[in-house]
Amino acid sequence: MTKAAFRLLLLLMVAIGIGFAIVYRDVFSAQILESWVSRFGPAGPLVFIGLYAIATVLFLPGSIITLVGGALFGPFWGVLYNLTGATIGATAAFMISRYLVADWVEKKSGPRIRHLKSGVEAEGWRFVAFVRLVPLFPFNLLNYALGLTRIQISHYTVTTCIAMLPGAVAYTYLGYA
Repeated sequence: MTKAAFRLLLLLMVAIGIGFAIVYRDVFSAQILESWVSRFGPAGPLVFIGLYAIATVLFLPGSIITLVGGALFGPFWGVLYNLTGATIGATAAFMISRYLVADWVEKKSGPRIRHLKSGVEAEGWRFVAFVRLVPLFPFNLLNYALGLTRIQISHYTVTTCIAMLPGAVAYTYLGYA
């Protein structure tokens, strides 16, 4: 399979997933999610983490899933599982953006966008921390937008995980309470 065909296939899979998530968004209520994850018994945490990661890639709101994580697993394990799922999903979206569309966006962008991208890349992890800690920027969209830059994946992943910790603690505890 050529690189272009692989990119097209991956992009198609993401588009289908987003379409599925939009059509079936009512199915992802907190009660349904909680009952579904509990059916897996000891494997429930792994299923939950995987579901959280997939939901992040598909632009589903993480706040509901984080609340459910707190209700299901309590404050300590809930934070750990929520943070793990969100970090895996954020990194997956970042990589999808980087390897599927970053080159195309680079070719199509004008000098202003290139200048903005250069500034973001120069700040690296500091920029990631800033946009993660300021609640004005939508989490799921940031994953894809930051994938268009050349920020190191390791810097992105570690900073994203650390900067999401305060929100994960707050929402998980709220779900637990």
